[in-house]
Amino acid sequence: MPVKLSLATRIFLGYAVVLGTFGLVSLFSVTELHRNRLEIRLVSQGYLQLSQDAAELETFHATQEKDTERLIQEGNVEIRRAFIRLARTYNSPLMTQRLAAAQAKAHEVLASAPDSEGPFIRGLEDRFGELQARYRDYGRAAEAVFAVLSTENPNREQVAVATAELRQEENAIGREIRVLRAALSNRIRERVDGAEERERTTGLFIIGFSVAAIAVGVGATAWSARTLRPMRNLIRGVSRIGRGDYNAQLGVRGDDEVAVLAREFDQMARSLQAREAQLKAQAEALMRAEQLAAVGRISAQIVHEVRNPLSSIGLNVELLQDGFETARFATPEDAAEVKDLISAVTQEVDRLADVTEQYLRMARPPRPDLDPRDVTAVLDTVLDFTREELERAGVEVVRDFALDTPHVLADEGQLRQVFLNLLRNSREAMPSGGRLTIVTRPAEDAVEVTVRDTGQGMTEDIRQRLFEPFFTTKEGGTGLGLAVSQQILQVHGGSLSCQSIPGQGTAFVLRLPRA
Repeated sequence: MPVKLSLATRIFLGYAVVLGTFGLVSLFSVTELHRNRLEIRLVSQGYLQLSQDAAELETFHATQEKDTERLIQEGNVEIRRAFIRLARTYNSPLMTQRLAAAQAKAHEVLASAPDSEGPFIRGLEDRFGELQARYRDYGRAAEAVFAVLSTENPNREQVAVATAELRQEENAIGREIRVLRAALSNRIRERVDGAEERERTTGLFIIGFSVAAIAVGVGATAWSARTLRPMRNLIRGVSRIGRGDYNAQLGVRGDDEVAVLAREFDQMARSLQAREAQLKAQAEALMRAEQLAAVGRISAQIVHEVRNPLSSIGLNVELLQDGFETARFATPEDAAEVKDLISAVTQEVDRLADVTEQYLRMARPPRPDLDPRDVTAVLDTVLDFTREELERAGVEVVRDFALDTPHVLADEGQLRQVFLNLLRNSREAMPSGGRLTIVTRPAEDAVEVTVRDTGQGMTEDIRQRLFEPFFTTKEGGTGLGLAVSQQILQVHGGSLSCQSIPGQGTAFVLRLPRA
């Protein structure tokens, strides 16, 4: 006689298949997510950083080539000697340190990279090592040029020979760096394309497996309903569970097979409810992880695109400042004003460079350096810096600062960032010009700063979402300025609020704790 399975055993096996199918789908999803996470980490924490290091090396080498060209063309002996001292002191050590750091980073990436990436990363290490060797040759060639140019009357033939050798080394190093950057860029593109292709394939597989799992579940439910058709009470309970009501409990008592089956169903309902809550939590965690990954990629791109122009701006401003040291002006007041403007530009370039570095750490803002600050002095500095920009936009600035405004406890750099963001938002809200009023008022334990414009204003719906990250009404805006400003003030122990009437303007009110 063949062994027949009991009713409870058959139903249990049917739903075990359902759970096993969903478990396989979940296991496949988790495995693919882990694989994608490793891929994202390899690109974001490995190749992108190495690409940035290569870009910095290229920029530094280009700057060094320009400095060498200036040194060769300089006719003044003392100035040449000063350039030579500067090059010996900074250029060689800095380039050596950067190459060593890049090689160490490549070795660090190799430790956590998959085996398939080993040959490429080891190739990167070898290239960084070759660059160090080439740079040692470059140092010897540079020393030969320095030795010839250090004399009072350099021999032109010797200068030509040493210069030709130096430029040959410079060109070779430049080619090596460009090849290295191109290799990294191609590798990043290949990995990203591969990840996108795997993502599409994984999505199709998950959809197919999910449909199969649903089909298995529907089949098991139908089979169970047919098997248990004589028992109305059990059928109603099974139907409720089949409709997704996992709170349904049959509550059948007894020791017979139907009672055992009912209790198995009750346990299964509780397990499915817990599983659904777990899947929901995993989906939310996955969404947050994807958002953070997107912010990381955007931030890395922003830093990559902004850092090099900022470095060039800073270098050019320094060159301008050096030129102004020997320039002549009509009056000492003009000279002082020019120097103040150049100093202000330099400060802003430095601050923006810091902002690009901190942009990658938006989710965990840097701890502010809180010290007593004169908020009116900070406002004066920011308004002076943006004066020309506001005047071109036809904006009239009214400074209504209270004479007894106390000092606040704040980080000056972060405070300047907040004020600059609010001033530029107000200017953009008045495309045809208007009046911008800045008011300071001491409160009981704080200082209030109001930035009021006569712009277009905003609706209540927009005002309520104004401080949400990535929400913006401006074309090309990032939606981060006001969110970051509010975050900075909250870390300071203050607050940022907005009052607006459509067609009448907008006022932002900052509260900062007294020092």
